Amino acid sequence: MESAGDWCLIESDPGVFTQLIKKFGAKGVQVEELWTIDDGIFENLRPVHGLIFLFKYLQHEEPSGPVVTDSRLDKIYFAKQVINNACATQAVISLLLNCVHPDVDIGPELTKLKEFSMSFDPKMRGLTLSNSSTIRSAHNSMSQQPLFEIDPKMPTKDDDAYHFVGYMPIDGRLYELDGLREGPIDHGPIGSEQDWLDVVMPIIMKRINVYTEGEIHFNLMALVSDRKMIYERQLEELLSETQMLGGMETDELENEIPSLRMLIEYEDVKIARYQQEMARRRHNYLPFIIVLLKILAEEKKLMPLYEKAKERAAKKGPKKMKV
Repeated sequence: MESAGDWCLIESDPGVFTQLIKKFGAKGVQVEELWTIDDGIFENLRPVHGLIFLFKYLQHEEPSGPVVTDSRLDKIYFAKQVINNACATQAVISLLLNCVHPDVDIGPELTKLKEFSMSFDPKMRGLTLSNSSTIRSAHNSMSQQPLFEIDPKMPTKDDDAYHFVGYMPIDGRLYELDGLREGPIDHGPIGSEQDWLDVVMPIIMKRINVYTEGEIHFNLMALVSDRKMIYERQLEELLSETQMLGGMETDELENEIPSLRMLIEYEDVKIARYQQEMARRRHNYLPFIIVLLKILAEEKKLMPLYEKAKERAAKKGPKKMKV
């Protein structure tokens, strides 16, 4: 039986986060990875409801704006992180529970959590979240199947720790939702003519620039409306427009309709791939590996392969995480 302290580490992967959201019971929303932060990266992802940022945690890093502890906490859902390894789930739940977009349905479980704990202070909200067996089970269902059981070691000062935070607009202001703080960090107002994504990107870049040159252990993901739902809605509008034209298609419609159908098909393939990858994460490959090693040893191929792999690893050097 799991205790409240048994929370696994979660991989920073859009498929994992999208599956996690589905496990919570939320609909109409998914997570997309951002491979770059160049201008125009968000154009094909709108509407973007929030950003999830993974970075190497610096213990004495000061907040980059004022920490909210006033009456705004009555409207902003913010929960303090009171348990290890829960920051991924807290980041995505914080975004979902503060999202008011019509595309997003947070589902009965998260609705119940919000209604029950909204009147609590941030620490009590964090305790409520961490003690939810449904949320914890959904979180832990994202864990990878370990090949070996390893005795846990005490962390040392040299161990790298990584942390997830969320960014999103709430009531015309930009907030950073970091469960390790006492409250949301207020990054100021968003002008009526401003796109909140134009406001947040310099803040994230400034944060990245705090680290030493060559540090690439960052990951940025966007919480967006379900892409298949968006494309199906656009396709329906175009087909209605075609009917209004008496079944005739303009050149623009003739190009856009097949393109949208292709995008819908791509989303189906992507979700199927996410599910396949999740099944592979959970599968125990150890029996297969043992049999394979025995066969290679019997055929005297094991040691040559081992030496070749050692040479290849020495040439490549240490593996680095993608930005």
